[in-house]
Amino acid sequence: MIVISGSPFDIAKIIGDYPADGIERQLLEQLSASTARYQYDSVEQLQFELRLRKEIVDTAWALYGSDLGFAVFYQSKCDPAYWVRLGNGGFQLRNGVKSSDAIKDIFINGRKYATECATAMLIVYYGALLNIFHEDTFNRLFPSIYLMNFHGIDPLLREVGTPKKAADILLGDRGYFKNPDVDPKTPQWQGENVIVLPEELYYGHGLGVADAEKIIRALNMNRWPGADRSAYLMDAVARPDFTKLANIYLNAPAHPVTLYWRPFPPAIQS
Repeated sequence: MIVISGSPFDIAKIIGDYPADGIERQLLEQLSASTARYQYDSVEQLQFELRLRKEIVDTAWALYGSDLGFAVFYQSKCDPAYWVRLGNGGFQLRNGVKSSDAIKDIFINGRKYATECATAMLIVYYGALLNIFHEDTFNRLFPSIYLMNFHGIDPLLREVGTPKKAADILLGDRGYFKNPDVDPKTPQWQGENVIVLPEELYYGHGLGVADAEKIIRALNMNRWPGADRSAYLMDAVARPDFTKLANIYLNAPAHPVTLYWRPFPPAIQS
């Protein structure tokens, strides 16, 4: 159920604004049909969440097609023109570089970068916000970006680092496939952070775009000998504080939005 200013909201008022097969319409229908209460102060807050969730999905596809490499932290790499690679494998925005330029560079020159799946999730969220907020606003909100899984995460994105039980798994949520019997020789296979996509697909950096069965099969191939517990999708998700971000957006100066990523590549094949 969608509740706005304390009253149930009829999605018929805005559903016609979105394509019949669009992500926003799918989200509206799921939110409206849910037994959980999704509360907003205004229609504009709801519309912002729909837009940001769509951008998260689109950005996940864009990062998948960016040639971003996969690497454990001690083998990570980044473009030194924009980032300083720290001893722990994380990336710190270089002094004098705009955050917007540095995030764009990952999508444009992905082959110059390599990192693991958690950091890739942060890149998705920063990319989605950059595609919504004007660059001046984005750079003001994120003057210094640190990319390393969910440690040292910016306060405006803190919630994406903490999965919680949720009544619904929604498009654009961050989920996690856990591999409880991972082979200790390959700890990078202990699990896979993913972005929830339409058509029961997930984007996980390193595994690409796949359904749950393929992700679980890949994780199960990296268990210790004799293991009998399968990998599984946890029943908790992480999502940004859409209300907080919406209020910032709705009070920011209006600017045109420029898209910068490439067309979606196809999903991986079985």
